[in-house]
Amino acid sequence: MIGLDTNVLARYYVASPDEGTQQQSALARELIESGKRFFVCKSVVLELEWVLRGYYKSPVADVLTVLRHLLSMPNIEIEDSIAIVAATDALADGFDFADALHHASCRLCRQMLTFDDKKFARRAALKGWKPSVLVVR
Repeated sequence: MIGLDTNVLARYYVASPDEGTQQQSALARELIESGKRFFVCKSVVLELEWVLRGYYKSPVADVLTVLRHLLSMPNIEIEDSIAIVAATDALADGFDFADALHHASCRLCRQMLTFDDKKFARRAALKGWKPSVLVVR
């Protein structure tokens, strides 16, 4: 199996007018669509979401399309795909992807502690997320 870095996935999913980047995009397509087995660690997925949203200013709907497509690819194994699916679903529900991924990665814990009262803990409580998200005071 071969591991993929964020920039390979970004080149696969994001079109660019730059000729050098277009060459990398073509190579990324050729690699990913070759049928070879690839591995994507969850930190790469986290960074990909950030790059799409933060750097490329992609709307959430487009980010969701990319993440769902990546999750559906049969030749790509994603580390802790259960957490990635949960975070993707939470993103669709208006949560921050990183917060949701951290929470989903703590799914075997009794609780998760945070200082983020308004945007994370309160919303997680309203949704009944388990483990519970508690604000440290």
